[in-house]
Amino acid sequence: TLCLPPLTDLLQWVSVMAQFPEVSKQSSLHPKPAGLVLQYGTAGFRTNAKHLDHIMFRMGLLATLRSKKTKATIGVMVTASHNPEEDNGVKLIDPMGEMVTPTWEVYATQLANSEQEDLLAALKDIIEKEGINMSQEANVFVGKDTSVINSNYLTLDKKMEYLPIGGQSKDYGLVTTPQLHYMVCCQNTQGKYGEATVEGYYNKLCQAFIQLTKNASNCTDDQKHLSVDGANGIGALKVREMESHLKRELHLSLFNDGSKGKLNHQCGADFVKVQQSPPTGMKLNPGERCCSFDGDADRIVYYYTDSEGQFHLLDGDKIATLISTFLKELLTQAGLDLKIAVVQTAYANGSSTHYLEGTMKVTVRCTKTGVKHLHHAAQEFDIGVYFEANGHGTVLFSKAAEEKIQQLAENPGVDDERKRASLLLQNTINVINQTVGDAISDMLLIEAILAIKGMTIQQWDAIYSDLPNRQLKVKVSDRRVIDTTDAERRAVSPAGLQDAIDSLVKKYRKARSFVRPSGTEDVVRVYAEAETQESADDLAHEVSLAVYRLAGGVGDEPKPLH
Repeated sequence: TLCLPPLTDLLQWVSVMAQFPEVSKQSSLHPKPAGLVLQYGTAGFRTNAKHLDHIMFRMGLLATLRSKKTKATIGVMVTASHNPEEDNGVKLIDPMGEMVTPTWEVYATQLANSEQEDLLAALKDIIEKEGINMSQEANVFVGKDTSVINSNYLTLDKKMEYLPIGGQSKDYGLVTTPQLHYMVCCQNTQGKYGEATVEGYYNKLCQAFIQLTKNASNCTDDQKHLSVDGANGIGALKVREMESHLKRELHLSLFNDGSKGKLNHQCGADFVKVQQSPPTGMKLNPGERCCSFDGDADRIVYYYTDSEGQFHLLDGDKIATLISTFLKELLTQAGLDLKIAVVQTAYANGSSTHYLEGTMKVTVRCTKTGVKHLHHAAQEFDIGVYFEANGHGTVLFSKAAEEKIQQLAENPGVDDERKRASLLLQNTINVINQTVGDAISDMLLIEAILAIKGMTIQQWDAIYSDLPNRQLKVKVSDRRVIDTTDAERRAVSPAGLQDAIDSLVKKYRKARSFVRPSGTEDVVRVYAEAETQESADDLAHEVSLAVYRLAGGVGDEPKPLH
């Protein structure tokens, strides 16, 4: 006997097949450039804007499929992030505001690189593998930042209005990347996380900030002042919008606000971190507290100059240390037995790890490089604080931790100290955007902590001194010859490389070094730190030579830095 599938399945498949000619027709209007191959990474797709037209159309299709699969709203963010102005990019946001799952990153790459004649087969393959019900409604939130080249955005936005595979979209227009992550989470929690509007975002974060700063005693206007470098990006625009919600509890001077400079050009968190110098377009008075966002406002670093004009950077490691120290103190005051941990990568400065483990007695977990790895590891604890050294990070609270804090705050029988600590913890939770690293949210949290502790930026900086370090790159013929283990801190292959690194490290005091392959190009990244800058430079050079000789270096041999 012939075994037929259920009638509903057949009808669905007929319906799907009927939709595909329209997909093919629309797709032909957005052809893939010949020979172009793109990879979906942590930041989604990112390249020169003129190569992204087909990507925008196809990511609209994929977002619709993802929404049907999860029966939830999915986000699509168009952003160049910390890249130059001529670049652009697009990334998908999953239902809880998190990054899209690895399986769907693979689908995104397959769809992006399919030739026109293979696109329908690639779509059908995803639908079949995931068992997607094509009659399921789909809902997609779309946002963009201020990248000048946003013709791509129009492609995505206009096509999503009548996507041939049945998707509805809501256009948020200009938003920071973290704001769109926040909206998606709010929508899919039916408002439990907050109101899915920009206004709702400002209200939640700013009200929590104001409640926190009520615990700060005698803050002067000088102490409430912060200079902000907006990287000529969306963050500057949104900080301006938010200012009135802060009710003069924080006085912001905004630089690189997009009125004349180029996006991320000689400004922004990435520039400041890499160059170890202030951004252009910003006047620094000695001792004045300053911070920089990146282009789409998901990274933040702090800095100041001292009376001798020396530049001091407080990066993601210093931020994680400040926040985790504050939270640990509150947990002790509240008498709450919750497990707090700081999640770092191998790039975290050794001094920060030593301080957290040795002085603060905080658990430190090391993961592979990449925000998704840190976010995942942070979810294993009651409270997980994670920051990459570049300033991208946030704090995650487990449901159980949030409930325990709430119960304590609402308990009429607890003493004043425990009650105060529990209320501080509640407001801290509300000022944090737990979906993703968020420069605006992180800035408000840092400012509240400094105010409550009555701490200057110099005192914060003095918690520990960074070990001098150096990062180098070595060109190789094939980066895949390098394989690592132990959260990328030790090389497994090629043979002999880790032994060589170990013996080089032994030559220097307080030294360590590791190598890892780049995720995007045939280079090997080398990190070294030691007691003095000269030692760190020499160690980095010697390890680079070992990589060049043992891992198939190309071009000239690495030259000494001195």
